[in-house]
Amino acid sequence: MLLIRTAIKNIISGGKKTWLNVFVLSFSMIILVGYNGLIDGWVDQARRESAKWEVAGGQFWHSGYDRYDIFTLQDAHGQIPPQIKTLIGQKQATPQLIMQGSIYPNGRMKNILVKGIDPEQTILDIPSANLRQQEENSYIPAIIGARMSNSTELRKGDIAMLRWRDKNGVFDAREIIIADVFANKVPGIDFGQIWINLDDLYKMTGMRGEATIVVISTDAPINDGATEDWVFRDVEYLNSDITQMEEANQVESFVIFCLLIALCLLAVFDTQTLSIFRRQKEIGTLVALGMTPKRVMIQFTIEGTLYSVLGVVAGLIWGTPILWLLGERGFSFPSVYDDIMGVDKIYPTYIPSTIIVSLITIILLSALISYLPARKIAKQNIVYALKGKIS
Repeated sequence: MLLIRTAIKNIISGGKKTWLNVFVLSFSMIILVGYNGLIDGWVDQARRESAKWEVAGGQFWHSGYDRYDIFTLQDAHGQIPPQIKTLIGQKQATPQLIMQGSIYPNGRMKNILVKGIDPEQTILDIPSANLRQQEENSYIPAIIGARMSNSTELRKGDIAMLRWRDKNGVFDAREIIIADVFANKVPGIDFGQIWINLDDLYKMTGMRGEATIVVISTDAPINDGATEDWVFRDVEYLNSDITQMEEANQVESFVIFCLLIALCLLAVFDTQTLSIFRRQKEIGTLVALGMTPKRVMIQFTIEGTLYSVLGVVAGLIWGTPILWLLGERGFSFPSVYDDIMGVDKIYPTYIPSTIIVSLITIILLSALISYLPARKIAKQNIVYALKGKIS
């Protein structure tokens, strides 16, 4: 306790030098916690929105379907097996038929995916109920996402020509009317896509009772649904893109962590080295009075460690309100991020274990970096130390 009290007295007497180090340590800590919170918040938000709009509890895929290969769509459909039909009848699953098509908004052509969905489904947040509308002029009702609306300049009530191919490969065309434009945070159900009533798509293509994928609810049983022609894809598989982006961001987070830690430790190391150089006579006097070089070395190590402890305390005092406010109001991004990634605002998620590990790491590394310049004290000659020289 005597060493700790002496160390506290010494760092407090350091004045501006001490508080500058404390500020650097606390600032780095808050930046680190805030950045990790944004990354974790983005991942949590992406997974939640994906579950609400696209993934739900998983999907059954037709064996020929590949979401990254557009050329497989023409043949990636088939009759829904009885096991999955049972889930559909129990409102625990909803089928989707996906076809290639072209739309001609305002005299322009745009290649799209035409997706048929049941208007009665409640598993996904897609407002498919708007597809129940039946227009007197025989337009096919369709809904599109906000990004699709911006790229095609189609608004609610607008009419456009849609062209597609039926099961025999014959082209056909009809006019559609935009029944609704819905906002969402998942580009995967928005960009280059229109949604129409599944029954309408059956009539258009002649593929009655067929589907490309079947989305199941989070509480639906999946053990007996898979067959030779239908493969179950769980949530982790469907969110593999998010997982890969999360792993890439973890690398970035580690690099930022190393840079901030290096900045903090450099400040502590320089302070301790300069302190030992200036206090050579004090060190020699303490040793001459009976304090062992090892105890003096421990005292200097404790002093360096206390910088990080004070930095943590200061960070908690002034940083907590800032991080809380960021968590309440979120961090806004430019509109281009919303168009590309579906991100307009991120609400940080602070994981206690991550924060605690980061703080402990900072304290332990500060102790180590303080020990390195203090090692030389144990090897010094008392006579030289009393003269203000380190041997």
